[in-house]
Amino acid sequence: MKITILSTAYPLRGGISHFNGLLYKELKKNHIVNVITFKRQYPSIFFPGKSQFESSDTVEEIPTEILVDSVNPINWIKIGLKIKKDKPDILIYKYWMPFFAPCFGTISRIVKRNNKTKVLVICDNVLPHEKKPGDIALTKYFFKAADYFILLSENVKNDLIRLFPKAKNRVLPHPIYSNFGLPVDKEEAKSFLKIKCDKVILFFGFIRDYKGLDVLLKAMSILKDKLNLKLLIAGEFYSNKEKYLFLIKELGLEKNILLFTDFIPTTDVKYYFSASDCVILPYRDATQSGIVQIAMNFQKPVIAANVGGLAEVIKDGVSGFIVEKENPDALAGAILKFYLEKKEELFISGIFNEVNKYSWEKFIDGIFDLIKT
Repeated sequence: MKITILSTAYPLRGGISHFNGLLYKELKKNHIVNVITFKRQYPSIFFPGKSQFESSDTVEEIPTEILVDSVNPINWIKIGLKIKKDKPDILIYKYWMPFFAPCFGTISRIVKRNNKTKVLVICDNVLPHEKKPGDIALTKYFFKAADYFILLSENVKNDLIRLFPKAKNRVLPHPIYSNFGLPVDKEEAKSFLKIKCDKVILFFGFIRDYKGLDVLLKAMSILKDKLNLKLLIAGEFYSNKEKYLFLIKELGLEKNILLFTDFIPTTDVKYYFSASDCVILPYRDATQSGIVQIAMNFQKPVIAANVGGLAEVIKDGVSGFIVEKENPDALAGAILKFYLEKKEELFISGIFNEVNKYSWEKFIDGIFDLIKT
């Protein structure tokens, strides 16, 4: 089968780019696959990070055509005509926010005039966490041009069905992120990061308000006199940095927090996870999170807020804990229980029993099962 993937991909950085790289590698085992990515993903004025491109020299490359301009309609027409002429059997998008809907929707309408290509959308979200006027209208514009939908959680499926009750869809859990390498010894990882503490928990990823870092900081203020514990915060600030730094100071947490707030190169991710005892996701809102699948790759338990589809992947009391959202006391209680009841080894065993559910092979099989219906 001939397949085109159009989305964020190498040399662009971030979780979606990594996802598409792994998707490409799995699909190309049995199919002809090409990847088209952005030459301009976001206008620089709207991009909150320091760079949109990979900085690591050792990140695994995939072949991509760097063609798409997200804000230029003339470019969309050119890309649409190119793919229409190429006649792939399937055009796959990875979708996470309505900003891209006009681009994707226009390209898809042009491509489908070849009366051959089917459009499949893999949805991180149907509607974004940080909602804006026009989100629903833009999403509908794109989705009306799609034939199939893969949803990464039941929560995302519910959002789709509210907009398109008859949409052909399948829920497939986010596969494991295996591209960050294997775990390293915990002491080796701590040495690499210059961490000198027995107990370390991890908050990983871009820092946005909906991810609830402030909730975790308040939980740390409850724990600081009960445990000799460090919170490792690893990821760039995509929201107001100063308010978090102020909260750390206000709560007297300067000695309890380890800040690594530059972009984390792909080759270094293993050290942050391997140095930690567990990963914390204190989200206010979520549909699912790729961080869980990175944690699984490194056999790390997760303590997460009960939002979106997180409880579909994190088995409470088996591979981690699920707690009430926006509740620092509940979060602190779960972290304390994790340490006092020595849950780490038990949860690692739970992860080992769960991890086979999230293979890329099963994910790809699910895609083609949907297409055959």
